[in-house]
Amino acid sequence: MNRQLLKVASIVSTLTITASLLAACTPAGNNTTAAGTGTTTPGTTTGSIVKYNLGADPKTLDPALNTAVDGGTVLQNLYEGLMKTDENDQPIAGMAASHEVSADKLVYTFKLRDAKWSDGQPVKAGDFAYAWFRALDPNTKPAASEYSYQLFYIKNAEKFNKGEAKKEDVGIEVVDDKTLKVTLEAPCAYFLALMAFPTYFPVRQDMVEKDVNLWWDKKETHVSNGPFKFESHAQKATLVLKKNENYYNAANVKLDTIEMHLTDDAQTYLAAFKKGEVDMIESPPPQDIPAMIKDGTAKVLPYLGTYFYVINMRPELKEKNAAVYEALNKPQVRRALALAINKQQIVDNVSMGQQIPAWGYVPMGIKDDKGNNFAEAKKYLDKAEGDIAEAKKLLGEAGYPDGKGFPTITLKYNNNTGHQNIAVAVQAMWKQNLGIDVQLANEEWAVFQTSRINGDYEIARHGWIADYNDPMTFLDMWVSGQDNVAIWGNNDAHYDNPEYDKLIASAKIELDAAKRTQMLHDAEALLMNDLPIIPIYFYTNVVAYKDYVKGVRKSPLGFLFFENASIQK
Repeated sequence: MNRQLLKVASIVSTLTITASLLAACTPAGNNTTAAGTGTTTPGTTTGSIVKYNLGADPKTLDPALNTAVDGGTVLQNLYEGLMKTDENDQPIAGMAASHEVSADKLVYTFKLRDAKWSDGQPVKAGDFAYAWFRALDPNTKPAASEYSYQLFYIKNAEKFNKGEAKKEDVGIEVVDDKTLKVTLEAPCAYFLALMAFPTYFPVRQDMVEKDVNLWWDKKETHVSNGPFKFESHAQKATLVLKKNENYYNAANVKLDTIEMHLTDDAQTYLAAFKKGEVDMIESPPPQDIPAMIKDGTAKVLPYLGTYFYVINMRPELKEKNAAVYEALNKPQVRRALALAINKQQIVDNVSMGQQIPAWGYVPMGIKDDKGNNFAEAKKYLDKAEGDIAEAKKLLGEAGYPDGKGFPTITLKYNNNTGHQNIAVAVQAMWKQNLGIDVQLANEEWAVFQTSRINGDYEIARHGWIADYNDPMTFLDMWVSGQDNVAIWGNNDAHYDNPEYDKLIASAKIELDAAKRTQMLHDAEALLMNDLPIIPIYFYTNVVAYKDYVKGVRKSPLGFLFFENASIQK
C-alpha cells in the first residue's frame, strides 16, 4: 500500500507499547499497542476524543479505490471485513462469526454474524459480493480499482477483470444473506489475512449509487459497519469519525470521537503536538527525531515497507520527451542512477530515523517459507555508500561519459519536508557523481498519486507498505498489464517483463512452499536486474503520543486501530 509521509522507525517495541514476532503468510505479526485492550480501564474518560494528525487529505475513502496507508487507517476504523486482526495482526473473526475451509483449501464458506451498518440496516453477504465485483470491474465509476489484482486469488476473478469470463463464472457465491462462499484459483495460505484488508471491505450498493464519485465524503451516504462512522470532512483541516452505536462490539468502544487533523507540514504538526492541540503524530521533522527519541517524546516502531524511486518506462514518455525516454530506457543508466546514491548518507544525515539502506525491494521483516527474512537471502545493491566508479563506467557505456549529452531529468515527489530533503540529496549526488542535471518538482498528495498513475512523471518518489506478511505483497504489483489502468494496477512504472510475469503467476499456484519461495527470489532478481525502481531504504516509523492516550494499536502494515483506544487523564 502506498505511503505518503516519510515514516521512520526500527524494530523496537516501546511506547507503553508491546511488539510480537512477525508471522509468515499472515499480516505482519509485529504490532504495537498502548496499554490495555478490550476492557474498560480505571481512569478512562467517557465520551472522550483523540486528536491524531493523519497528514495530507486522503485522495479517497472508497475501499475499492484507496491505495494509501493514510486512507487505509481511516477505512480500518470505519469498516470491518469478514476477518479482522488481533494484537499480533493474526486474522480473527470479524463480520464472519465462523468460517469453514474445504479439505483441498480451495473453498471458504463464511457465516456472517448478526451485524448492522451505521444506519441500522443489516450487513448481508451480498454487500461483500457487491464490493468485490465493484473492485474487479474495470468499468467501475469513477475509476477502476488499482487493487483489483488483490482479488485475483478468487477463481476466474482475473479473467472477469480482463473481460474473459462472466460474472457468474467468478468464485463468489451469495448462498443467502448470512452465507458467502468463495472459491479460489489455488490454495492461498494468507487468504484469511486478506479478508481484513480494505479492498475486501463491504460497501452498500444503494449508498454508492447515490453518488458514485463522492458517496464516501458525505455523512448521509457514507454508512459503515466498523467501530466508528463518518461524521465530517473539511478539506485540509479535519476528518472526524464518531463512535458507531450500531457496531456489534460498541459496548467496548471507549472513544466517542476521532478527530483527524489534515496537516502535511512536519514543523506545523510538531508545533501543534507540543502545544497539546493534537495528541498523536507520526514522522516528526527529521532534524528533530534524534532528540525526541533520546528524551522519550518519540518512539520507534516496526514498519514493513520500502522507500524507493520509480522510473517511468512507458513508451508514451517518448512522445513527451524523447531524450529522457531514450536515457531512462537504457538499463546501464538505471543502474548507474542507483549506484550513484549514497543510501547510508541519506539514512544517517537526511532522514535520521534509523532506517536500513535498501539492498533489494522486499524489506526486512517479510518472511520466507522457513520463517527467515526473505531479504537476507540475496543483497543486490549491497554497497550502502554506493559505487561511484561503477556508476560512471555504466553511464559511459550508455553513451553519456561524465554525463555529457545526458538530458535534464525531473524528479517528482509529494509535498513533505522529508521527501524534499531526500530529493535534494539525490539531486546533488547525481550531479556530483554522474554530472547530470536534475530538476525537482512537487505536488500535493492526491494530485501526485494521479500523476504517478497516469505516467505524468520521469522519476518519482514512491513507497510501498506490506498488505500482508509475504513477499508476494511487494512483487505482484510489478506484473505487466494491458494498456489501461485497471490491468496495470499499482505498476506505475509500466514495467513489462514476460519472464517476471510468468514467475509471479507460477508462484501464486505453487503448492510446494520451498519452490514458491525460490520463484519469488527469482522474480525479485529479475526486478533488481532491470531496475524500474531504485530502492533507497527499508522503512521505519517514528511516532509521538501523549502519555494519556492508551490502547491505540499500530500495525507494521501502517494502520492505526482505535477500537480499543481510550483517553486516561
